[in-house]
Amino acid sequence: MVLQPSERYHRDWSHRRLGPWCSPTGSPAPLSCETGCGEGSWILVCRLLVPTQVSLLSMEEDIDTRKINNSFLRDHSYATEADIISTVEFNHTGELLATGDKGGRVVIFQREQESKNQVHRRGEYNVYSTFQSHEPEFDYLKSLEIEEKINKIRWLPQQNAAYFLLSTNDKTVKLWKVSERDKRPEGYNLKDEEGRLRDPATITTLRVPVLRPMDLMVEATPRRVFANAHTYHINSISVNSDYETYMSADDLRINLWNFEITNQSFNIVDIKPANMEELTEVITAAEFHPHHCNSFVYSSSKGTIRLCDMRASALCDRHSKFFEEPEDPSNRSFFSEIISSISDVKFSHSGRYIMTRDYLTVKVWDLNMENRPIETYQVHDYLRSKLCSLYENDCIFDKFECVWNGSDSVIMTGSYNNFFRMFDRNTKRDVTLEASRENSKPRAILKPRKVCVGGKRRKDEISVDSLDFSKKILHTAWHPSENIIAVAATNNLYIFQDKVN
Repeated sequence: MVLQPSERYHRDWSHRRLGPWCSPTGSPAPLSCETGCGEGSWILVCRLLVPTQVSLLSMEEDIDTRKINNSFLRDHSYATEADIISTVEFNHTGELLATGDKGGRVVIFQREQESKNQVHRRGEYNVYSTFQSHEPEFDYLKSLEIEEKINKIRWLPQQNAAYFLLSTNDKTVKLWKVSERDKRPEGYNLKDEEGRLRDPATITTLRVPVLRPMDLMVEATPRRVFANAHTYHINSISVNSDYETYMSADDLRINLWNFEITNQSFNIVDIKPANMEELTEVITAAEFHPHHCNSFVYSSSKGTIRLCDMRASALCDRHSKFFEEPEDPSNRSFFSEIISSISDVKFSHSGRYIMTRDYLTVKVWDLNMENRPIETYQVHDYLRSKLCSLYENDCIFDKFECVWNGSDSVIMTGSYNNFFRMFDRNTKRDVTLEASRENSKPRAILKPRKVCVGGKRRKDEISVDSLDFSKKILHTAWHPSENIIAVAATNNLYIFQDKVN
């Protein structure tokens, strides 16, 4: 049997007890302390649920679907494993929000247009399009099942009336075109009004087809399929700033693709050793620089970040810069290697900084300083005493993501108990908020939550022993120019906006 790197590290591999691998199956609105991390500054706009199934809707059904919000969507208590949201991404304007789930489906929400009668509904998002992006597959050569789960979604900048996005599962990246159609041609020469072919002998005149109005229909069509280039599981895709290429990264390699070429890619990073028993780290995330098409970064399970320049050589195994924080020997523990693994890496919009997320912290790095981060934020430091139990229930291997706001002044990341954290870089204030079904009334104000470690607990605090580790915020997204955030909790998608908006 061929052993493969898994999407998350197996506990026994992390400590090398069983061998190298074990295979399981506008303009930006800066936030101040009053508007960004202050008490009661965020309100719930709407709570959306993953659709029960993706079906080919008729034109009439499609119109009805877009008019409703939650009536045809499944409730949390009936959610299945396939309904769990696995990625969330705003497009470049923030008018569309895409989610992918473990069932291989992509659901796109569109922002409600503002009206004079319903000004407050400007921030609401309703279902725009749903389609099945990936299907489960089986690799017969390796006897390996390929899940349909959507690992990442990335939007391309809009060039015309249509929208384009990339979606990927463990092995295959697909380019999708999402377009609207509100007119249909009528008056064909070779077809009758019902679409049946006419007898050529009966055609005596030449007709010019005309376009007639019809009910609006949203279509999602696959334009490119990029497959057969990854031996291991794809964990990241990133669109280059030249908008002609993108990269896909798995556990050991990073490939560069051209959008017009599907049958070949260029391998730009390969860290696979000649002997797999010598493997000590894997690639966990990768992203292109937002402005320089030649630069990209990737993070590793050892807590390191490498900045690479594609102008230096075709194979970027030799990095341009290496970011690593020296470990404090006094804090060394059995779990140090696991919790130092970086689960997400993001360039700031300005391109000057890099943000990384490991298990307990979020760190901000300056591209000009490699020896240590310039900022470190504790996400849930109260869990240090719980690492042993988190290791036993596999929660210590959870991969949390992190995002910037539009002006790079505030960062956001998730935690357990459906908590998510915001850190204001200017004021150094932070806040813990909760995406809760109990407080899911529209326009409800979010109240900051606090976790009590020991001693007497206040009325508004929650004990660290009472945290629900099955409820976790792994995936979040921030509107590119406004204070609107999307938070994925199981099969629920919560959308919040700043109260002052």
